[in-house]
Amino acid sequence: QVQLVESGGGLVQAGGSLRLSCVVSGVIFSSHSMGWYRTTPSNQREWVATVSIGGSTSVADSVQGRFTVSRDNAKNTTYLQMNSLKPEDTAVYYCRLIHNVNIYWGQGTQVTVSS
Repeated sequence: QVQLVESGGGLVQAGGSLRLSCVVSGVIFSSHSMGWYRTTPSNQREWVATVSIGGSTSVADSVQGRFTVSRDNAKNTTYLQMNSLKPEDTAVYYCRLIHNVNIYWGQGTQVTVSS
């Protein structure tokens, strides 16, 4: 079955960096775009970034210039590099994949940014 497993979250001071990973199994990874989302402490779900099948990327305005999304098809993994973190980036971060009209999510990884 399709599985997405995130890792790399943690507690970091404002201005610090983290790199999240999402390993995918059960599908042909290279044939799917990958998205990153986050759920804030106020329970708002926000789109963060997307990397397409061809490797083109897009990120939300709120993280533009600070976050970078990428993929490594050889490792079935997508990454979210987060720099210059701010307290408002505190959230649970999820990767997402759509396969045969079904939406799959990872279990999430907590990112906490202290001021």
